Amino acid sequence: MQAVTFLAPYRVACAEVAEPRLELPTDVVVQMELAAICGSDLHVYRGVEVGLDAGTTLGHEFLGRVIAVGAAVQRVRVGDRVVAPFSVHCGACFFCQRGLTSRCEQSQLFGWVAQGRGLQGAQAERVRVPLADSSLAPLPVGVPDAVALLAGDVLGTGFLAAEHAGVQRGDTVAVLGLGPIGLCAVLGARDLGAGAVFAIDSVPERLELAARYGAVPIDRSAQDAVAAVRARTGGRGADVVIEAVGHPDASVLAWQVARCGGVISAPGVHNEPQFALTPGQLYDKNLCYRAGRAPVGAAMPRLLARLQRGDLDLAPLFSHRLPLAAAADGYALFDQKKARCTKVLLEPRRS
Repeated sequence: MQAVTFLAPYRVACAEVAEPRLELPTDVVVQMELAAICGSDLHVYRGVEVGLDAGTTLGHEFLGRVIAVGAAVQRVRVGDRVVAPFSVHCGACFFCQRGLTSRCEQSQLFGWVAQGRGLQGAQAERVRVPLADSSLAPLPVGVPDAVALLAGDVLGTGFLAAEHAGVQRGDTVAVLGLGPIGLCAVLGARDLGAGAVFAIDSVPERLELAARYGAVPIDRSAQDAVAAVRARTGGRGADVVIEAVGHPDASVLAWQVARCGGVISAPGVHNEPQFALTPGQLYDKNLCYRAGRAPVGAAMPRLLARLQRGDLDLAPLFSHRLPLAAAADGYALFDQKKARCTKVLLEPRRS
């Protein structure tokens, strides 16, 4: 079958790979209908996140139809249309029982194989899904496919970033970085009743989307973002800062933007060897710092139900739809922010 494979930094290719098969009784195989390129895929693409085996199939955002089920699978059937979180989970271990599905004792991340061990990704014609009964969710009636796919990663990660920060009604929130997760964090903060959401970036199309979602856009290439937020908050800074970049410069900016006693929520993937802030910097502003991989698996059922209500306008997040064979072009567009690219949808059945 055809799949998007990692070769080396800035080199991916659509290549022929082995067909996935049922390896455990709890597995299913899904025929891919849609996959997407995520901002965290770019960490590998750019060579910032290291350790991935060459030849690994990339991708962890997908939606498709079940075509084979293991003998122990009870809830999922052949023919079901399903969406998945970016990592699988058992639903029964200590962490799953506490809602931290992203740290399940049996968790595996789609698209991560290191030293021959791991789980192949979903930017492919078909994908193996372990722990299928607890990991997969049925596609709700009436939810557009591309929108439903977002529940498995960026929607959940953005909404949970706002929830974990404890956004309260009337709070001032600053979102740093307006990729898809940052834009979903804007929606999440507003959904929780934030009084004002400042959206900070330098990419025009991302700032435009943030404004469309009800945020106050701040172009940090044209003005001092810290001064702009303080000017609108009586000199204090934001109650909550959501750092959706995953870069040390963004960590420093988050500290600068946050008010004393505020919260920094950091859903972005960080790969730097040392934390950009000192303990003293957090101490001197009485800050709470909340980070980590979002437990999207636990949140996905309620997010899909929310999408079924139709009150979240997520379709504009996708700027490009490409066939699987053009995935290398999609990675380059997304990485370099060319052609007003905000997110790329891959369609395996499209030629």
